[in-house]
Amino acid sequence: MNMEIMPVVLFAAFVGLVLGLSFYFARQAKSAAGYYAAGGSIHWFVNGIAFAGDYLSAASFLGICGMIATAGYDGFLYSIGYLAGWIVALFVVAEPMKRLGKYTFTDALDAKFNSKGIQLAAALSTIIVSLFYLIPQMVGAGVLITPLLGFPHYIGVILVGIIVITIVATAGMTSTTYVQFLKGGLLIVFSLILVVVTLNQGLTTTPDQGGKKPFYQYRTLDASEANGSLQLSDASYQVAGQREVDGLTLVKLLKDGKISWWNRETAAANGQFILREAQWVIQKADGTKIINGEAASAENTLRPIGNLEVIRGKTGEEARIPAVGPAEFLAVIGHPESKVKTWKSVKFAEDLDSVTVHVSSLIPGNRILRPGLKFKVDGSFLQKLDFVSLMLALFLGTASLPHILIRYYTVPSPAAARKSTIIAIAAIGAFYVLTLYMGLGAMVNGTINLADNNMSAPLLAKAFGTFLFAMISAIAFATVLGTVSGLIVAASGAVAHDLMDRYLGMNLSEERKVRAGKISAFAIGIVSIFLGIIFEGMNVSFLVGWAFSVAASANLPSIIMLLFWKRTTAEGIIASIVTGVISAMGLILLSPSMYKLYGLDAATAPVPIDNPGVFSIPLSFVALVVVSLLTGSKKEASASV
Repeated sequence: MNMEIMPVVLFAAFVGLVLGLSFYFARQAKSAAGYYAAGGSIHWFVNGIAFAGDYLSAASFLGICGMIATAGYDGFLYSIGYLAGWIVALFVVAEPMKRLGKYTFTDALDAKFNSKGIQLAAALSTIIVSLFYLIPQMVGAGVLITPLLGFPHYIGVILVGIIVITIVATAGMTSTTYVQFLKGGLLIVFSLILVVVTLNQGLTTTPDQGGKKPFYQYRTLDASEANGSLQLSDASYQVAGQREVDGLTLVKLLKDGKISWWNRETAAANGQFILREAQWVIQKADGTKIINGEAASAENTLRPIGNLEVIRGKTGEEARIPAVGPAEFLAVIGHPESKVKTWKSVKFAEDLDSVTVHVSSLIPGNRILRPGLKFKVDGSFLQKLDFVSLMLALFLGTASLPHILIRYYTVPSPAAARKSTIIAIAAIGAFYVLTLYMGLGAMVNGTINLADNNMSAPLLAKAFGTFLFAMISAIAFATVLGTVSGLIVAASGAVAHDLMDRYLGMNLSEERKVRAGKISAFAIGIVSIFLGIIFEGMNVSFLVGWAFSVAASANLPSIIMLLFWKRTTAEGIIASIVTGVISAMGLILLSPSMYKLYGLDAATAPVPIDNPGVFSIPLSFVALVVVSLLTGSKKEASASV
């Protein structure tokens, strides 16, 4: 995409405002309490909106909208899971965290023990979870920069890294809090505006986005099978082969010496079936790229996709509804006689080339608004288990995220912590309702980027004009800045306060502790930039699902058992953290999605599911209970002697 003036100006204004806030609040970050916890002086309402700003990350805005745009209701399940996790945060950890802690998650766990082992294990867990959560944020930064400023993905990742390091290194948690407050409020307001504009536009089978029509005018071929061979209704096409990939049958055709790929749909009763033309990309071994049969260029790119093909049984000009309300919008899309074109991308190797085929299929509207398109609720046992594992991690992960937990230290009292959590739930819940409309709006308005569905919401905004696109993109970028800032503050606190000051016993002065945090922020920022470049192209909500799994496995059992089981020992907490981190990370590294990233066949992955929580979370609880019972018994025996 070419760079436009208005988005650049608004982007620069946002970045300038964020950096201005950082330098303004820098004078309040002289002490460790000021740097890591904003001096405990943040008002509960400001902290509640800042909670929302911290939590509504790239995964919430970019990833969830993109997943809803391509998988319907299944993408919205991420919103439900993320929001439900706040119930655990409100009723379980909010007030105890404020009472037990000082600066970091480790402070709370170690309040009763003063254990070197807890200090080391909890600090390392904080760093690992923060890095896992940083990956999707940095990927989201790169995604936004490409359409906003016209730069490559890696430039966006480097740019956000530099800005965030500046924010954290100047004023720490104080500036981070106000950046999160600002962008949290703006994100909700402008998302509401985008939803209102989308509803006001209405619904049509032929969306026109700024003169560039989406790829909905695909062609079809009738075909049948006889004697094991494929028979086409159009004699000018020759069958060059078939390939089964991820449950799809792709047919390779030749016409006038040119290759094209087609999606074979389910056979009809008479033995015939339809081949639907797909969009496809060949990444050749020499580095060149072929898109839909022609060399890639500024003019020849993958076209935006997504639309309603049938509205309540009607097609053509009569299938147009000028404006709809929120309820009617869902009713029309979810009508059993409406049909929505959805897309799936598959990748495979052919000779020395890499081939990516983006295929279309028509889905009845009532399938869009119920589970099953992405998560196979009616599928195999392993598919159901993977879904349950994801939901478990989302529900339990929120109350385990270090950058969320440390925000409880920025308010003056446990009561303020509870109030700020209630404000956060209200703001986050309102936003997640909006994600459903933004995602479905992208699905039916032809604004899904085939190469990266993370851009669905910003491109939906672009369909209604440059200003709205510029505002949404700039706010989304600020969303990334705020979340990354919070994560880096949490991780730098783990390094400077937990590892250097407490575990290593360096007894740092207030000034040296702040300086160590700033140096740590710089190092962690560099690592996050590297990871953001490596994971380019993966859906950010999917990546956050991994972060939640690691957080829930490593941190939640310790928090729960420390608060509610009196026999919990320091050794049990250490065993729980270590077991949770190793089991969750090990299962992720051996999962099908990681095997795809390695360039290997996902079917050969030793772990058959992507989400480890259903195994790693119970294992962490068991480790804590068993080790606590064993070590507690030994201590009681020693005391009696």
